[in-house]
Amino acid sequence: LMSAATELPANAPAACPGPSSADAGKASPCATCPNRTACADGSLKAALSADAAAVAANLANVRHVVLVLSGKGGVGKSTVSAQMALHLARRGFDVGLLDVDICGPSVPRMLGVESGSVLMTASGWEPVAAAVHETSGDGGSDNADADMGDGVGSLVVMSSGFLLPEKDEAVVWRGPRKNGLIKQFLKDVAWGELDFLIIDTPPGTSDEHISLAQLLPHGRSADGAVVVSTPQEVALADVRKELSFCNKVSVPVLGVVENMSRLVAPVATAQQSPTSTGIAMLVDSRDGRDVTQQVLAALPADLARHLAVSVGVLPPGYDGDGAAGMAKKYGLNFLGSVPLDPSVADAAERGCLARAVGGSAGARALGAVVDQILKAQGEPAHARV
Repeated sequence: LMSAATELPANAPAACPGPSSADAGKASPCATCPNRTACADGSLKAALSADAAAVAANLANVRHVVLVLSGKGGVGKSTVSAQMALHLARRGFDVGLLDVDICGPSVPRMLGVESGSVLMTASGWEPVAAAVHETSGDGGSDNADADMGDGVGSLVVMSSGFLLPEKDEAVVWRGPRKNGLIKQFLKDVAWGELDFLIIDTPPGTSDEHISLAQLLPHGRSADGAVVVSTPQEVALADVRKELSFCNKVSVPVLGVVENMSRLVAPVATAQQSPTSTGIAMLVDSRDGRDVTQQVLAALPADLARHLAVSVGVLPPGYDGDGAAGMAKKYGLNFLGSVPLDPSVADAAERGCLARAVGGSAGARALGAVVDQILKAQGEPAHARV
């Protein structure tokens, strides 16, 4: 049965006893609740149970469901979600990526499938296929059965971004309409047989998160959540609220990722412009003069070709322990630190994130995070050889 915390309607009052309670629709907090009648006659309880059962049936062939959460916006949840999905697919797993950031969908652009369209078939809404390796064109197709190559898994995507008539059009929806779309994503999309369904969420602990908590635990629970933060206390303060939410709705936390922990960028070589995207230059701090080539000329050639700068994002003497310290305090797994890598940011901006999932600093760090997630789920590092 669903717990009282996860069965509450999104518009329930703070002290709601829950639709399954003997006091449903009768307790004093129910007096002003719009769900009072439905709770009192049992219809809301029946509807929630029916929806959750339909989700469980639709996801019956999904082996693992992983939520990507953070109480703070701008910490890179979508980038982490998309890279996780790509890493898993490249290792031979069949992966679905569900973007439930209804008002601000980012995943279609990052994966180069903004032009994708959702088709209705006899089996439900068909998700959009995304390329696992870099391709020419927009990086994806509308066919979820597209060949991803021998020994490589598949990646299919669903997002509200595919449903908007104009990509710049605002989604001005109240909670019930958001909840309805998330319900459709979970029970009406033809996800098929997947090894992993990664769910990218918006910041906070609001409608979208409550809907997921209501719908997933009933017979098809989430394996857990990957919680993303940046190292600053201004982010950690909100992420701790997300951990509290996970505890209240009984979502296990697989671990914590510290994203954008440092800035890592290659130093310009003689063939590169220091003003190019993602390329660093070395300067004399006294006058700002570019001394990149002067320094490189003094280094061994092999070192000069592979030199990069690694810059911390917190000031010297900062007394916080970042996401690692928070994870330790809460007894959670620290999955690793992922640097701010301009090559990853550039690839996501251009809609070819598959290009960045390779040998860059950010990609290597995210790959190590995926290693830990696979180990925690009892999965091999590669599904197919």
